Amino acid sequence: MMKLSWAFIFYCTCFMLNVHICLTSTDLFPNVAYNEATIYDFTEDDPFFEIVFPKSLQYTYRLRQAQNFGTDFLFPQRGLRLVLADPEDGCSRLYNGPQLNGAVALVIRGSCSFVSKAVQVEKAGAVAVIVTDMDAATDTSFIEMIADGTERKPSIPAYFLLGRNGEMILQTLRTEHLDAAIINIPVNLTNVQITKLNQPPWIVW
Repeated sequence: MMKLSWAFIFYCTCFMLNVHICLTSTDLFPNVAYNEATIYDFTEDDPFFEIVFPKSLQYTYRLRQAQNFGTDFLFPQRGLRLVLADPEDGCSRLYNGPQLNGAVALVIRGSCSFVSKAVQVEKAGAVAVIVTDMDAATDTSFIEMIADGTERKPSIPAYFLLGRNGEMILQTLRTEHLDAAIINIPVNLTNVQITKLNQPPWIVW
């Protein structure tokens, strides 16, 4: 009877130790494989950028690059300004051309083709364009940006941003009376675990 009691105690101790190890090694998820997976195991080749100013927007944001127009950054860009185009849809001559010169232009989807937006901001001197969805509630569905069938070929990178992210960025810039956010683009997250991604708290994926 005594031998059985000691065996039972030994079994319980081993069981509890194993549970502790599992709980402390899986971070947020019970699936160890998920915790060890990198961001690109889930997002394929989607690029990311990060906002370093203002502080309230200091997160990493997922983008979707245009399929068949635009170019790539030759190397990561740090400290670029992210400036909202005026008019916001970027479909006509831009009134804030001087502010867009050397910056990444943020424009809202709609009213004209993606290529037209890229062409307009490039004329103003922007080094890239990010098109955000007009639907501020969109937080999961990426739009595939394709050429419009014309012969125009923008020579700047072009990306799509979820509407929810775009809306939060726009609201924050307006609320804090800022002309621009400061960003790094693209950021290399190849070996970053999915549980370590500093994504915006209003986005879940």
